[in-house]
Amino acid sequence: MAKEIERKFMVDTNIWKPSSKIINIKQAYLTADTRKVIRVRTADDKAYLTLKSVPKSGITRDEFEYEIPMKDALQLFELREGHELTKQRHIYTIGQKIWEVDVFEGDNEGLIVAEIELESENEQFEKPKWIKYEVSTDSRYYNFNLSRFPYNNWEK
Repeated sequence: MAKEIERKFMVDTNIWKPSSKIINIKQAYLTADTRKVIRVRTADDKAYLTLKSVPKSGITRDEFEYEIPMKDALQLFELREGHELTKQRHIYTIGQKIWEVDVFEGDNEGLIVAEIELESENEQFEKPKWIKYEVSTDSRYYNFNLSRFPYNNWEK
């Protein structure tokens, strides 16, 4: 069983610069409850089906991800709950870690979030200068919630 330990941060768009390595992502959620979410995603020319547990505490959760045929993914999008999410993912290597910066489009346009996956919840890592503040435990920033309550509908 794979574990995902992911921290999320808001990006300072005044100093952040887009990466030369970009992945175009479209994703939707097939179901969710208090224990799990099931997602379908396309990332450029590949497609994935993912099941993630909801963290009981902290930011660690179980994650099962499988590559599936693109044709299947496109059919699964029709079964989604909520809105599709579209985003451009910018990839950076900083120190020994991979950072992913998601620039959301559509109903979530204007939201830019950086993510880093860790080996443990207390792992130390180098933060880029363009990190503003952490939102790892703010459930509004979970992609599933963004598919139901888009960023552009938030009171700001």
